[in-house]
Amino acid sequence: MFNFAHRLETGLAGLGIDLTVEAIARLELYFTELKKWARKINLIARSTSDEQIVENHFLDSLTIMPLLDGLQGHLLDIGTGAGFPALVCKVACPELTVTLVEPRLKRVSFLGHMVRSLGLQQVKLLSCRVEDQVQLPSSLEFSHITARAVTDIGSFLRMAERFSSSSPRLICMKGPKWQEELKEAEQILACSAYSLEKVVQRFLPFSGAERNIVLLSVQQDK
Repeated sequence: MFNFAHRLETGLAGLGIDLTVEAIARLELYFTELKKWARKINLIARSTSDEQIVENHFLDSLTIMPLLDGLQGHLLDIGTGAGFPALVCKVACPELTVTLVEPRLKRVSFLGHMVRSLGLQQVKLLSCRVEDQVQLPSSLEFSHITARAVTDIGSFLRMAERFSSSSPRLICMKGPKWQEELKEAEQILACSAYSLEKVVQRFLPFSGAERNIVLLSVQQDK
């Protein structure tokens, strides 16, 4: 019998992240509902094992937690899918404010179900694309923006640039080839308000898979 809580706690210890017993219980409900809904709609790959779900989705999402501004943070997640990473971070830390952008209606239904089931507050769920100026105007203020689903840094930067007036930090969740992506995005960065702030390297606790969190921030002198 798979023990989600034990697996998650072991992984969190490997990452040096502490969560409350209550947070782990909420994440277990998320995991249970994710598996149930995934039988009917495309949320995660059908062949993904329970162990892989915990590591590749839950633990991977939580690697960005130490980089958020605690209780004052407002995280925008572009193309959140089944809620990775922002909704996982929200469930782990209910005080965090999140805005989830997801154009696929079936996934939006799942996200809405999770928000209601867990009684979460300060969650804005938008069924649109990031370019939608009506639902997602450029004047909105965020502390951080992420997009785990976006394949390259340059594309992510183009999507997030219009929110730069409030100087949110951009969290790019990357694998071992982040330097190649950053080089390919050099011209976009040169014309952008953003510059590289730092790169935080982590290794997922069970597979040892390399993760690099590339942080871009607005530079006042650019």
